[in-house]
Amino acid sequence: MTRRVSIPLKIGNITVGGNAPVVVQSMTKTDTRDTCATIKQIKQMEECGCEIVRVAVPDREAAAAITTIKQNISVPLIADIHFDYRLALLALEAGVEGLRLNPGNIANPEQIARVVAIAKERVVPIRIGVNAGSLPAKFEPDSSLCKRMVDMALKQVAFLESLDFNLIKISLKSFDVPTTVQAYTAIAQETSYPLHIGITEAGTAWSGTIRSATGIGILLHQGIGDTIRVSLTAHPCQEIRAAYEILKTLKLREYGPTLVSCPTCGRTQVDILPLAEAVDKYLEKINRPLKVAIMGCVVNGPGEARDADIGIACGKGNGIIFKKGEATKKIEEKDFLKTLIAEIDSFQE
Repeated sequence: MTRRVSIPLKIGNITVGGNAPVVVQSMTKTDTRDTCATIKQIKQMEECGCEIVRVAVPDREAAAAITTIKQNISVPLIADIHFDYRLALLALEAGVEGLRLNPGNIANPEQIARVVAIAKERVVPIRIGVNAGSLPAKFEPDSSLCKRMVDMALKQVAFLESLDFNLIKISLKSFDVPTTVQAYTAIAQETSYPLHIGITEAGTAWSGTIRSATGIGILLHQGIGDTIRVSLTAHPCQEIRAAYEILKTLKLREYGPTLVSCPTCGRTQVDILPLAEAVDKYLEKINRPLKVAIMGCVVNGPGEARDADIGIACGKGNGIIFKKGEATKKIEEKDFLKTLIAEIDSFQE
């Protein structure tokens, strides 16, 4: 696939767009005013590989908390601003590296200009974050939802450019996957600014991951997308893991382990479901690239196991361990899990 060429910009120490890898973002689920809980969750997100974190800023107390939060984290921080432009000014003063402004609820030109002036002075990028659910009812009411989203974003882009500001990133999110894909595809042809992609309010960990993987995967395969967030009703670390899994599947990023496991069928002579689930859970704590295969029969088992860094081809009562394509040992079924974990722990590239 060929990636869309976008204008690079810096959010803290992270490059977004240009030739940079697709960046993984997420958002805290804590009350930003609770600095201890927010810092703790951000550190968990950093450990999972989150590269940019966004926090909600619903009031002045939340904006003031950013100063303390910034002092205790290393990942770039974006302030999510709605309704009150003054919160953006306070967040900039507190030291955020990025802003998300929703043109659907902050539309006063004078207020936006005040935010842009300070952002320009501090070299802080602004994401124009259009959400289908917050478009003003009076904005192009006779147009399709997709066109309204694109036109709203382009209108805001034109205004920011009129203020001689071009540190711009854009998002056009909807719960509906076809609408989201259509909107991003359209705006990708109209501008070269970086695009942050995702499916908003996607759902719970199970259904939301499927919905997000479908929409984000389509766009990434078309070369569209410079940063991604998987929006789930779940802990942000689940969002981050899902995001990396999407990127790994499309061979856009190498981060963390990949588990290949047999779906099982009537030929399977070992119950590999608990084994695969236990190994999958164990792999969550590993950040280095590693391919592990757990296979249940002789049809694809040996081939898939050989293709992995570490693999097991299971048979009745026993299995064969493979490392880098070579069969290394035969083990009994009772030793499957502990042997695989020991091999994972000892594996070096």
